[in-house]
Amino acid sequence: MGTNDQKRSLPHGLRLVALAGAATLTLTAGLATPLDPAPQQARAADDGKKVLTVAVAQSVDSLSPFLAVRLLSTSIHRLMYEYLTNYDPKDNHAIAGLATKWEPSPDKLTWTYTIRSNSTWSDGEQATAEDAAWTFNKMMTDPGAATANGSYVGNFRKVTAPSPTKLVIELKKPQATMAALDVPIVPKHVWEKVSDFSEFNNDKSFPVVGNGPFVLSGYKADSYVRLKANKSFWRGAPKFDELVFRYYKDQDAAVSALRKGEVSFVAGSPSLTPAQAESLKGADDIQVNDAPGRRFYALATNPGAKAKNGEKFGDGHPSLLDQRVRNALFRAVDREAIIDKVFRGHAVEGEGYIPPRFQDYFWKPSASQKLAYDPAEAARLLDQAGYKKNGDGKRVGKDGKPITYRVLCHATDPNDKAVGKYLQEWWGELGIGVQLNCLDNVTDPWLAGKYDLAFDGWSVNPDPDFVLSIHTCGALPATPKDTGATDNFICDKKYDELYARQLTEYDPAKRADIVKQMESRLYDLGYMNVMAYPNAVEAFRTDQIKSITTMPAKAGNIYGQDGYWSWWSAVPADSGGSSDNASSTGVVVGIVAGVVILGGLGAFAAMRRRATAEERE
Repeated sequence: MGTNDQKRSLPHGLRLVALAGAATLTLTAGLATPLDPAPQQARAADDGKKVLTVAVAQSVDSLSPFLAVRLLSTSIHRLMYEYLTNYDPKDNHAIAGLATKWEPSPDKLTWTYTIRSNSTWSDGEQATAEDAAWTFNKMMTDPGAATANGSYVGNFRKVTAPSPTKLVIELKKPQATMAALDVPIVPKHVWEKVSDFSEFNNDKSFPVVGNGPFVLSGYKADSYVRLKANKSFWRGAPKFDELVFRYYKDQDAAVSALRKGEVSFVAGSPSLTPAQAESLKGADDIQVNDAPGRRFYALATNPGAKAKNGEKFGDGHPSLLDQRVRNALFRAVDREAIIDKVFRGHAVEGEGYIPPRFQDYFWKPSASQKLAYDPAEAARLLDQAGYKKNGDGKRVGKDGKPITYRVLCHATDPNDKAVGKYLQEWWGELGIGVQLNCLDNVTDPWLAGKYDLAFDGWSVNPDPDFVLSIHTCGALPATPKDTGATDNFICDKKYDELYARQLTEYDPAKRADIVKQMESRLYDLGYMNVMAYPNAVEAFRTDQIKSITTMPAKAGNIYGQDGYWSWWSAVPADSGGSSDNASSTGVVVGIVAGVVILGGLGAFAAMRRRATAEERE
């Protein structure tokens, strides 16, 4: 379903309000809007403030860090709130965040974090260990607060704050992710007033109190997100006074705005199409950044949606419950053609669940295990499963009716539509029909289980625990009426056993081996087919930004990082001096005056967990 900055990308999962894939942000840079009646150049605002405007093609699902999972939303939360730890932009290793150090007890069941004393909330109050303890305890006791990141605290026994600078987390059993708890820490004195965490979206009163490099200062659903620099940020204030994310439902319009200088950075959804990137190469004052991405692009099947209470729901095609049918469909997908003809080489052929960027966890199927492109074998499997062709050459189901699969796709993602056309051709040769349902909001039908297949994708973090957790039985919704953390309703006992083992394994090599076994299991189950690992393809104006940090430093991405490094480090082109708080990599990014516009004319509907090539991240 999506991406998690967490994290999600394609079909956004959980309760989308609008973030990585379903409802998309519409960048209105250069377009007249009620808040911005006339187009403006992406430079200094009238009041002299330096504003960096980023064009995006994804909506915010929620501005509550307890609910959001789309890549855009979780990226915004990284700007608003500190996490206990962060990731070094050079090589992704864990570094200090709100916590300056963390130490386990000999049995690794108790972890003690030293909380920094120089982090303050934007309303002037001190950020303390009590804020962190309250955040985790709320997630442990309130199902609504556990919607997005509950997997991180499922093994917590007790969390306390003995002093303002000391946080103690007691575990039920050892947990290998204690230096990678990707959970935004919120101010207790603000959030303890919230009555319903499953409904509160944090989008009504501004500025929103935070302690990150930026403070959320304005938001209009499907229109914009505006953040102002936090001058008291402990790591140093950003160089830009404001950061604005504007939503463009039409990516070509966003690219056009970049050419005109109306926006300074374009990320796409989350990447630019090959055609868009090619059109920008060689343009004056524009640079294209094309780097290995942290996302995967997949096709997911409906495994028979169900809740933890065992109740089934949705209307997925029953034939997809047969592994032979799923394998047949995936054997009729030519990944090489997708890489060459859709991504035009700006991607790597998909195999395992975790992209090759994360070499420790990257897995490839063996030659005998691989579901290689083989239409003849696909036809044989369908015949074997009892789904044979009728006199018209159409495969028929057990009910005698021709099989036509409904495939959810994101209306704003041209890759979905392009691959969908190929599926119609490839599966049509098998005698199977394909109905593309390209929607602005894929979340509602996805969460209701009303689909047969769907384009899916997630942004993977340096520690893969989150994207692994969304396929556990524990991630299922409690009842059909509830929202769980599941990506695609997968529930497999063997996979769950492996997940529990990797979570308690501290030896890096042994843990990586278990994770690869999990990827192998997912591959064999056949509920998800990873087709590609898209590059991060983005573009910016070099006449508006002097430098910006990529992650990783060598051949890394700018948008959707595992941290706040890009926007925090960005130096205005007219700054006159070098950055003293940025690890500049020589990559330049553009900026714009204005507000982040998220959705064009779309509604900030209740989408939350499914991102579109996201994006959860």
